[in-house]
Amino acid sequence: MDIINSLQSKAIIGMVHVKALPGTPRHQAPISEIIFDACAEAKLYQDYGLDAIILENMHDLPYLNRRVGEEITATMTAVAFAVRQVFTRPIGIQILAGANRAALAAANAARLDFIRAEGFVFGHLADEGYMDSDAGELLRYRKLIGAERIRIFTDIRKKHSSHAITGDLSLSEIAKAAEFFSADGMIITGSSTGTEAAVDDLVETRGATGLPILIGSGITAENIEKYWHLADGFIIGSHFKEQGNWANNISTQRLEDFVGKVKKLRNS
Repeated sequence: MDIINSLQSKAIIGMVHVKALPGTPRHQAPISEIIFDACAEAKLYQDYGLDAIILENMHDLPYLNRRVGEEITATMTAVAFAVRQVFTRPIGIQILAGANRAALAAANAARLDFIRAEGFVFGHLADEGYMDSDAGELLRYRKLIGAERIRIFTDIRKKHSSHAITGDLSLSEIAKAAEFFSADGMIITGSSTGTEAAVDDLVETRGATGLPILIGSGITAENIEKYWHLADGFIIGSHFKEQGNWANNISTQRLEDFVGKVKKLRNS
């Protein structure tokens, strides 16, 4: 099923935070264990009826800027291929930080459905340093490797970043630029991981583009009703974890409560 079809029914997208990869400061587990744990999380999300998942190397702190190394791309591809065998719904991938080309290569090799891209249009100052836009390069690479079927969902005004250099641009102008540069959808976030998105940002973006809009941070069972009619999809990571901390294991109780709330919203 195409990810766009999932978004037509308010897709719930779970984050699979892949364990620290080889060569990164927090790396400990062998690759076989990294793959096993990612597959286990993916299967759990499928058992609870989530519409899609995104694989992300969140534990690779501190992140590199755009160029992450062949060992990261190779391991994320191996993880993605294994997860593809156990999760039958749409799968996306994000490789931090802003390694959109690597994510696209991994997605193509593992037959994934979409990537989450940072820094697609307009430059910004992230905590990894200055990150320039890469839409032109990324879409040419997608064409080169024959991966046009892979959707690109882009964060606009990426979290954990300063946007002073684009302070004279409205959010609607950035959204229009992303659409003009052939993004497949927009992701709106709060200022940091787990922080709610501003309602005004969602309203403004909706008025500027007809592309799908996803909320990429801060969604919980307690606040999703407030956002239900403002977005087409909801990316959830921290809220599904024990104590709401992204670095912890998935809490089946939190997952069950959230899925129950979504069922009520869909029925209403």
